[in-house]
Amino acid sequence: MRKSIQETPSTGYRILAVDDEEGIVDSLSILLKRSGYEFIGITDPVEAIERVRNEHFDLMVLDFIMSPIHGDKVVEEIRKFNKDLYILLLTGHKDLAPPLDTIRRLDIQGYCEKSDKFDQLLLLIESGIKSISQMNEIKKINKELTGMYEKLEQAYMESIQTLRFAVEAKDAYTRGHSDRVSEYSILIGKHLGLSAEDIKTLKVGGLFHDIGKIGIPDSILRKESRLDDSEYSQIKNHPSIGAHILCNAEIFREIIPIVKHHHEKYDGTGYPSRLAGENIPFLARIAAVADTFDAMSSRRTYRDALPIDVVKAEITRCSGTQFDPQIAKAFLEILETKYDKIQEIQRKYS
Repeated sequence: MRKSIQETPSTGYRILAVDDEEGIVDSLSILLKRSGYEFIGITDPVEAIERVRNEHFDLMVLDFIMSPIHGDKVVEEIRKFNKDLYILLLTGHKDLAPPLDTIRRLDIQGYCEKSDKFDQLLLLIESGIKSISQMNEIKKINKELTGMYEKLEQAYMESIQTLRFAVEAKDAYTRGHSDRVSEYSILIGKHLGLSAEDIKTLKVGGLFHDIGKIGIPDSILRKESRLDDSEYSQIKNHPSIGAHILCNAEIFREIIPIVKHHHEKYDGTGYPSRLAGENIPFLARIAAVADTFDAMSSRRTYRDALPIDVVKAEITRCSGTQFDPQIAKAFLEILETKYDKIQEIQRKYS
């Protein structure tokens, strides 16, 4: 009477074996099921590609010389959509081993010769499963750490948002101003063909560019007449205060140049660092145009909003002195071709 194969408890790992010799697949099935692995064996290498595409496998063992395509071609196709699968190659003879540069290029984790007992292969599989287990644990830890970091970032973002809302509560002008500056900056960035990452930085930088006003006395922020020299000197501290508030959080690292330098002038007469020309961070130069446009086109306690023709003339006049000429030109083009979008933003955040 034939004895049944004694299988150890399942390890939970799925192994796909691919060999165009059915006898090899049957032998591997006995060996790997006995070792507690979930085993799937197939003889068609083309089918193997689709199985990997549509199913999860932890490890794959495949023959190097097969028909209609060899093992290295199978791996090459799989690597186009799966970079992580642990792959071992089998060879019928050491002289038929795949070239070393192929193994490296396709990130094949190992290869060995076929044998009656597959002792070497079993050692490679056990080593591979240990590596997979360790990598899974590392991924799990990284996921947990990422989640914790995201929660910390979110908490800090909420804290800064609270500060932003506090500034808006102190200063009626700031309410809506930061949103508009953010939107205008995005328009300029897109017009200039900036990357999605830069557009995101402009968006967030615009929202928080005046966060430093939290450190400015209410009497100055709420003054209904023009500021005197002493008061203006104090208001000029808000970019540095804002940069200091944000500097302890990695999440705000990219927007700090906008917050700190959006009042610099192209000719070097701005504040707080009196930077000039190309030394002013590029995104801060964009925010400077957006910020000034909103200041001119918004109603203030001491004057009405300036007519759009006056605003255009002022931007043109200040190109090359207060503003980067390239950015001023871009924004003037936006005012000519997309003024309806500008008006939409103004209505939305009025």
